[in-house]
Amino acid sequence: MSETTNTNEEKKKPSLNGRRAVPSNNSNDEENEVPEIEVFGLIPRGFNPKDYLHVVDIHMFKEPHEINKQQHHTDKYYSPKLIVRRGQLFQIQIDFNRPYKPETDQFWLEYLIGRYPQQNKGTYIPILVDDVLKPGRWGAKITHKENNSVRMSIMSSATCIVGKFRLYIAVWTPFGILRTHRNPATDTYILFNPWCQEDAVYLDDEKEREEYVLNDVGIVFHGNINDIKLRSWSYGQFEENILDACLFLMDKAELELSGRGNPIKICRVASAVINSRDDNGVIAGSWDNTYTYGVAPSAWTGSVDILLEYYSSKQPVRYGQCWVFAGVFNTFLRCLGIPARLVTNYSSAHDNNANLQLDFFLDDKGEVDTKLTKDSVWNYHCWNEAWMTRPDLPVGFGGWQVVDGTPQETSDGMYRCGPASVQAIKHGHVCFQFDAPFVYAEVNSDIVYSRREKNGTQVIEKIDTTHIGQLIVTKEVGGDGMMEITEEYKFQEGSEEERLALETAVMYGVKKQTMQDTMYRPQTDVDMDFQVQKAVLGSDFKVTITFRNKSHNYYTATTYLSGNIVFYTGVTKNEFKKHSFSAKLEPSSSSAFDVVIKSSEYLSDLLDQASLHFFVTARINETGKTLATQKATVLEIPTLKIKTQGETVAGKEMSVTVKFTNPLKKTLDNVTLRLEGPGVLRTMKKEFRQIPMNSTLMWEVKCIPERPGLQKLIASLNCDALRHVYGELNVQIQKP
Repeated sequence: MSETTNTNEEKKKPSLNGRRAVPSNNSNDEENEVPEIEVFGLIPRGFNPKDYLHVVDIHMFKEPHEINKQQHHTDKYYSPKLIVRRGQLFQIQIDFNRPYKPETDQFWLEYLIGRYPQQNKGTYIPILVDDVLKPGRWGAKITHKENNSVRMSIMSSATCIVGKFRLYIAVWTPFGILRTHRNPATDTYILFNPWCQEDAVYLDDEKEREEYVLNDVGIVFHGNINDIKLRSWSYGQFEENILDACLFLMDKAELELSGRGNPIKICRVASAVINSRDDNGVIAGSWDNTYTYGVAPSAWTGSVDILLEYYSSKQPVRYGQCWVFAGVFNTFLRCLGIPARLVTNYSSAHDNNANLQLDFFLDDKGEVDTKLTKDSVWNYHCWNEAWMTRPDLPVGFGGWQVVDGTPQETSDGMYRCGPASVQAIKHGHVCFQFDAPFVYAEVNSDIVYSRREKNGTQVIEKIDTTHIGQLIVTKEVGGDGMMEITEEYKFQEGSEEERLALETAVMYGVKKQTMQDTMYRPQTDVDMDFQVQKAVLGSDFKVTITFRNKSHNYYTATTYLSGNIVFYTGVTKNEFKKHSFSAKLEPSSSSAFDVVIKSSEYLSDLLDQASLHFFVTARINETGKTLATQKATVLEIPTLKIKTQGETVAGKEMSVTVKFTNPLKKTLDNVTLRLEGPGVLRTMKKEFRQIPMNSTLMWEVKCIPERPGLQKLIASLNCDALRHVYGELNVQIQKP
């Protein structure tokens, strides 16, 4: 028997690899056993630990209304344990078996994290009782003594590890150390502290802290540059078990505990673990419009369901696209106390060879050659910004940092991106880590239309320097409106500063192709543009192409319009419309031509976001030159209406109704409705078999709101024929 036991013991022990004396300490979940009596030598007969000072109880003041959670802005966390922010005082009370005598009694506190606590790694923290507390350094001081109790103020280090610590109280006796037994009720979560000047994530504006750390609902801007759409997203960073799920992500990424006080390291590993590529992370991406055995990205209303499902199953949750990765990443950052916001870049470049130019190749007819064209323009792309100092970079590059969990390209061998300093991107200093050249290209690339002549020379027909990164936005502070932040990423188009930033980026190794080996002789005396009429999903609309002939010559233009159904990433699914005509261009005049798009042409193949993309090319027959331009458009999608009935009071039952009318000329099958609202109700789902055309659906839900204040209800409807249908409602929940 004894032999078998030994082999089991050996199996449990992590193997040492000959390089380190202690195995790596990268799990917040694992614990070591701490001896309750640590003997100095031989114990004399008659020694009774109870004769000495010992701890009867510890009060953590951990209720939401008590001093600790109030002062540390952690009262919203749905957790029975103490949650504090680093570098700031918190209070505990210790009850002993008799009054504490400072002359003879000696006790100290011990905070431990992980399985192999070591003092030099910050995973074992002994705190002696002292008279003076130093700001931002570990320390403990007795503030009040009464009967058998002492009240203590504890200061944590402003750079300490972020995670869940175990607390022990150790009492010194002449024969050994007596410790309290393991008590999960005294576990203490320590988070980043944007309110503390010594913390790397310190943010000096209270309104911004309320928005970027404490707001648990946000806005995702989507659609495209000509038709900006918005929807709410529930971050839910304070919901039950979300903090544990976020700490688990760092365990999953195997980030050493000693590195978990550093927001740069945390952001870097999190940007890899948010996506499932190469590490079985949180969300599996899917951009192909088939979401079998999973949830369509457009159906999610927030991060909570995704994080809790991953935390329990440990398997990637299906499926996400960029705003889902960014929404979950934002929850992770805000939950740990790192100020964060979700950012949308309209007309975002996905440049496959990182040469600051997107190449669109045209064939003889002026149509786009899909075999040669590999680069794509995303209608929009969402990423995150996290706020922190960057002591690893020269002064001036702290502040907002781009982090992106959407898997696009590998960085140091894994699908991740950032943190990259926004300030460094603006000034072209892309030599500074991490992944600045990739982000620089996303907001600064040129679109180059070129055609290969029969003799092999490549002719550039047009260079569009303003299409990419036209608009970069985020939610405004304290409201649901849009705040433009394009100027934080780039200088004014065409300005001297912009040219200098580009030259700097090229000097630091961003590839920019030279034009020597290509001919570029554009047609300058004719301008061409087109407008797409705003249209509701399921209706006909028109595209108007306008020419302005600025010359005194008479021209004819063979014009070709191609309408494509595209993924929001700019990748074409199929061409639904081909139309060509000859346009007569009178000297010094403008002319307009309409092309009608019928709903029957696009409806059968429409994708998720009702996104259509038009290319218009025109060849001036007299000169042989080609004009080219492109635009995306998004059809108007119907919305859900949400109403509440009766009084809305915390702790009392209320009723919520969701209403939807089917606008399509067909029946919708297998429809899923979702409804959630942080502090009001957990996510609820309902399936409907069919919704006939023009019929209205009503769904009533009863719930008991928990938190008073202004809350938001968010609903989504999803089925194969119709996605991205949302509704939302602000609800003022009264105090009971």
